Amino acid sequence: MTSTSPRASLRRMVMRDPTEPHRAASPLELLFDLVFVVAVSFAAQGLHHDLAGGHELDGVVYYVMAFFGIWWAWMNFTWFATSFDTDDWLYRIVTIVQMGGALTYAAGIPGFLDVEHPRFALGVVGYVIMRLPMAFQWFRAARDDPSMRPTTLRYAWAILVVQVFWVALLLVPPGLQVPTFFVGVALELLVPVFAERFGTTAWHRRHITERYGLFTIIVLGESILASTNAVVDAASVAEHLPTLILLAATSLVIVAAFWWLYFALPQHDLLRGIATALGWGYGHYLVFASAAALSAGIEIAIDASEGRGGLPPAASAAALALPCAIYVFAVWLLVIRPQASRGVNVVVPLLALATAVATFAPFSAQVVAALLVAAVIVVSRGRRVPAAVFEPTAVAAPTLP
Repeated sequence: MTSTSPRASLRRMVMRDPTEPHRAASPLELLFDLVFVVAVSFAAQGLHHDLAGGHELDGVVYYVMAFFGIWWAWMNFTWFATSFDTDDWLYRIVTIVQMGGALTYAAGIPGFLDVEHPRFALGVVGYVIMRLPMAFQWFRAARDDPSMRPTTLRYAWAILVVQVFWVALLLVPPGLQVPTFFVGVALELLVPVFAERFGTTAWHRRHITERYGLFTIIVLGESILASTNAVVDAASVAEHLPTLILLAATSLVIVAAFWWLYFALPQHDLLRGIATALGWGYGHYLVFASAAALSAGIEIAIDASEGRGGLPPAASAAALALPCAIYVFAVWLLVIRPQASRGVNVVVPLLALATAVATFAPFSAQVVAALLVAAVIVVSRGRRVPAAVFEPTAVAAPTLP
């Protein structure tokens, strides 16, 4: 890790060496992640509340919207840091301002997820506070690194333009705000595609995959908390003790399988070009969002075990099974598929499909856990490429075609 002592003077913000040895997550990056876990927690809690209240479809839509802001702000900071992190006092202060925006955004998430009276104002304010410092960082990089100026200026100006769009969203009639929001999502997703065409930033592949792995673990922490809640409830409600203990154990198995699948194969060698890197980075929305949604599914299962909540049994089971199915499919698509044998690449998607179908099975949660364990076994035994092939060779990315 980098030093925790602040640098007395500013460093030139030039692109870092993508072959830098022993590059690891900095203490500032870890603090950044810790702040974002608050927003993840609020999103998961809001999804649980909406599902328990019988607002399944609307709850999922607003959860998808709220989680986009969390993921996109985190992802943009992470990729910028791997290329331009100076760890000087100005960089730290600007990043801390972004953390303030993340906390403001987290405070606005309950408004996002109020399906009967959605309120976006506080969330938009928090999001803009996160994004404006990001534009400042790109302007700073443009000043200090002339070789990357065409790219960095396009990032900075494009981010500013999209923030104007988000502020304008608040003026849109309520009935049009949801579709307008997804127009904003499309604009945000196009910013890197637009900017990187004029000169591609370099990234440290081991650093990037470590950052994504750490955030995956943080998101899974929400499900660990939900599993613990089952034990706490079991201790206080004796009549449901066996069911809740079984659910807690099942939840732990599911979370462990999530972790095992994600880290079963190395990922850094997958990030060799801008097109694959964008696909890998963007695809992680499904990984993070489904992993966070799992905690809501576990909480719904706890409600059902205690006879609380008004959801039909199939809907309660789906709240847990569907995030698991999406997670398995997303990890297979992004991580496992390029490295596994043909047999694994047939079996794992089928297991993801079976996990979704397990919604209708008796003891659905236990069936889901068994299917995830099966996926872990299949992936662990069916690796196509030996580990030695994936030793680190960090390189600058080629330009977009």
